[in-house]
Amino acid sequence: MIEYARGLGDTLIVGVSTDELVCSYKRAPIIPFEERIAIIKALKYPDIVIPQHSLDHTELVKKLNIDVFVVGDDWTGKYDYLKELGVTIFYFPYGKGLSTTNIKKEIVERYDEIKGKIDNQPNPDIK
Repeated sequence: MIEYARGLGDTLIVGVSTDELVCSYKRAPIIPFEERIAIIKALKYPDIVIPQHSLDHTELVKKLNIDVFVVGDDWTGKYDYLKELGVTIFYFPYGKGLSTTNIKKEIVERYDEIKGKIDNQPNPDIK
């Protein structure tokens, strides 16, 4: 998505949601904010990386003169209000990339599988 967004304008500003913001609408992220923002800053595509403290981007759009806004398609329709400010919205479809939800699910499944094998082992005779 970030590479795609890079091609849509002259300056790419990427917002990284703070842990507090994420916790306001879902479970806490596994990777802390400071690590997530460092990862995004290390990419070659963003010109500027900023913390995202709110889901309302009205003031930020005005302050930074944003005219194109890219977000994942799981947010389809949620940012249409920015069109009133002259912003073009792109809801980018997620591919088969990494998903924190799927990673957590895989960890739990593997843990349960290993724990089941351990729990079903016979106890050795202790002499």
